[in-house]
Amino acid sequence: MNTSYSSPIQRPQDPPQRDDLQDNEIDLMELAGTLWRGKWVIALCAAVAILIGGVYAYVIAVPKYSASTTLAIQLQAPPIVDIEAVVSGVSTEDASLNTELEVIRSRGIIMQLVEEMSLLDDPEFNAALRPEPAISLDPIMTFLRNLASATPAESEVPESEKIRNDTIAAVREAISASVIRDTYVFRISMRTENAVKSQRLVNTLAQIYITDQVAKKFQATENAVSWLSERVTELERDLLEREDELQSARTETDLISPEALEALNRQLIDLRNRLGETRAQIAVQEQRLEQYRDLLAENDFDALATRLSDSTLNRLRAEALSGDSNAIDLFRSRAELLISREETSLNRSRSQETALAASLQRQETELAEQSDDLARLEQLDREIQSIQTLYETFLSRLKEASVQRGLQEADSRVLSTATPGEYVEPRKSLILALSGILGIMLGAAIILSRQFMHSGFRTADDLEEHTGQTILGQIPKMPIKRRDQLIDYLNAKPTSAAAEAIRNLRTSVLLSNVDNPPQMIMSTSSLPGEGKTTQAISLAHNLAGMGRKVLLIEADIRRRTFQQYFKTGDDHPGLVAAMMEECPIEEAVIRDPRMPVDILMGDKSNLNAADLFSSVKFKEFLKRIRGLYDIIIIDTPPVLVVPDARVIGQHCDAIVFTTAWDRTTKVQVRESMRQFATANLRVSGLVLAQIDPKGMKRYGYGGKHGAYSAYGSDYYNS
Repeated sequence: MNTSYSSPIQRPQDPPQRDDLQDNEIDLMELAGTLWRGKWVIALCAAVAILIGGVYAYVIAVPKYSASTTLAIQLQAPPIVDIEAVVSGVSTEDASLNTELEVIRSRGIIMQLVEEMSLLDDPEFNAALRPEPAISLDPIMTFLRNLASATPAESEVPESEKIRNDTIAAVREAISASVIRDTYVFRISMRTENAVKSQRLVNTLAQIYITDQVAKKFQATENAVSWLSERVTELERDLLEREDELQSARTETDLISPEALEALNRQLIDLRNRLGETRAQIAVQEQRLEQYRDLLAENDFDALATRLSDSTLNRLRAEALSGDSNAIDLFRSRAELLISREETSLNRSRSQETALAASLQRQETELAEQSDDLARLEQLDREIQSIQTLYETFLSRLKEASVQRGLQEADSRVLSTATPGEYVEPRKSLILALSGILGIMLGAAIILSRQFMHSGFRTADDLEEHTGQTILGQIPKMPIKRRDQLIDYLNAKPTSAAAEAIRNLRTSVLLSNVDNPPQMIMSTSSLPGEGKTTQAISLAHNLAGMGRKVLLIEADIRRRTFQQYFKTGDDHPGLVAAMMEECPIEEAVIRDPRMPVDILMGDKSNLNAADLFSSVKFKEFLKRIRGLYDIIIIDTPPVLVVPDARVIGQHCDAIVFTTAWDRTTKVQVRESMRQFATANLRVSGLVLAQIDPKGMKRYGYGGKHGAYSAYGSDYYNS
C-alpha cells in the first residue's frame, strides 16, 4: 500500500487568453471544412429547392408568350405650311423618345386597347372572372390594405370602376417598350398566355398609338385655329378703338408740334433767367436803401454823401459838417429826395418781378399741359403700332393653321408587324438553376448558423484550444438506461470504446506527474449532469482492476447521487460520520459486490458543506485515509454551483475537470477555470465526456478522432 503523501497542487499560471485578433480572423480552411462536413444538409436543401422550383416551373407557372412590333419615329422636317410654332413633331432627343414610350403605356392608350379588344371579358386580365382558388389570401391582403390605408372606407371607388382599373393595370404590366440603341426605332412587346393573343394585342396597340398621334395633332390644329380666330377678332377690335382714341386726342389738344413745344420750353428758360436777375437787383436795391436810411438817421453826412454820389450833397457836406443848421436842412432835404427816387426805382423793379412771375407761371402751366398731351399721343401711337404688329402676326398664323387642316401625319410608322408570340416564361432551366443555388445558400446558411451559434465543444482540439489545458481523455456516452447499470456495463464490456476511454483517462491521470503520481484525485465539472460522477466511478473501477486499493468518496453531500449507482440503506454511516470519528472508516465504507472498491457515501449533516470541508477535521481525515489507500477519488459538487470543489481541491493531488460534449458552453468552462485560479488551484486536465459517436459523424468528426473513426469503431467492436 502506497502511504506516500503528495503535496497539494500549486497555484497555476493564468489560463492563456485567446488573442482578440485571432478571434476576429476567419479561418477559410475551417470554414470550408465546416461546409464540407454539412454537405449532406446542403445537398438536401438544394434538392428540396430544385424540387420546389421544378414544381413551380412545370406545374404551377402559367406559360407566357411574347410578340413584338417595331415602330420608327419620323425625323422632323419642314411641314407643307410652316406651323411648327403651333403643332410641332417629335424631337429626336432621348428624352423625347422615352416620352413616347411612356405615352404608349399611358392609361389613355391602354384604355382604348381594353375597350377595342374587350379585355374586360378576358380572365387573364380581369381577375374578377377567374375561379376562386381553394386557398385565398385575398381577405388577409384586403385587411392589410385597409389597415395601411388612410382613406375612409366610404370613399372607396365603385366595384365596376375598381375592376376596370385593375384590368388596365394588368394590361399595362403585360406591355413593355424600349428604344433600339443608336436608332430612332422602338420596340413594343406584349406578353400573354396565348401566342396569337399576344400578336393581335400588340398590333392593335401600335395602330391605336399611331391613330392617337393623328387625332392629337388634328385636335391641336383645331384648337389653334379656334384660339387664333378669337385673338385676331379681339386684336382687330382693339386696334380700331386705339385709332379712334388717337384721333380724338389730336383734335382736343392745342399742341401744334413737338418743335413748337421745344420753342415754348426755351422761352420759359429765358423768362426764368430774367426773373432771377430782377429778384437779384431788387435785393441789392433794398439793401442800399436800408443803408441810406440808417446813415440819414445817424446824421452821417459824410458817408451818406459818398454813397449817394450827388454833387449837391457833396457841396453841402462841408457846411453841414460844420454845424450850419441851414446847410443841414438843405442836406437832409436833398438826401430824402434822392432816397425817395431810390424807393421809386425799387417799386418799379418789384412791379417788373410780379409781371415776370405771373408770365412764368402761365407758361409753365401751358408747357405741362402740352407735354402731357404729347406723351399721351405718343403712348397711343406706340400701342397702335404694337397691336398692329401682333394683329398681322396672328392673322398670318391663322391663315397657316387654316390651310394645315387635314394635312396631319403621325410621327411614327410601323416597321414590322408582330408575328405569333414566342415562349418566354417560365424559364425552366434558369428557375431550376436558381433554385439549386438558393438551396445551396440556404443549406450553407443553416450549417454556418448552427456552427457560429454553437457554444459547446465537439472535439478535444476545440476544448484544448479554448482553455489551454491538457485534455486527459475523451469518454463516449455509456449505452445504459439507468445509473445502476454502469458497473454491470463496465464488467460486461471490458473492451468497449467506453472502457478503453476510461483506461486512457487512467493512464493520462497517473502520468500527469511522473515524478510524483497523484494519490488523491478530485473529479468535478461546471454544472450537474456533465458526467463527472460516472467518470469518477468508472475510473475507480478501472484502477481497482490494476490491484490498487481504491477509495471512492462522494463529497457531494447535498445531492448524494451515489445512491442511484449503489444500493445502501439510508441509515448507513458515511463521509460525515467517518470524518467526525463517529465510527471507524472501516464501518463507514461499503463494498459493491460488482467491483473491489471501498465506497464512502455522502450522508446528511446539519453543518454547511463548505464549512465542513474547510474544517481541520476534514483535513485530518484526508491525512488518515492517505495512509490507508493507494488511490482516493473524490467526486465533488459542480464548481459553478457551490464552492465545495474549490475547498476540497486544496487537499488533492490532481483535479480532473469534466466537460459535457456539445453541451457545456465556453462561458461556463472559462468561468470555472477562473474560479479555480482565484482559489490558487491548477487543473490537471480536462475530460470531454458523454460523446455521442453518431453525433461526431453527423458533425463530420467521425473520420479522424480515434475511437469515433471508422477504423476505431471496428477495432473496439472486434
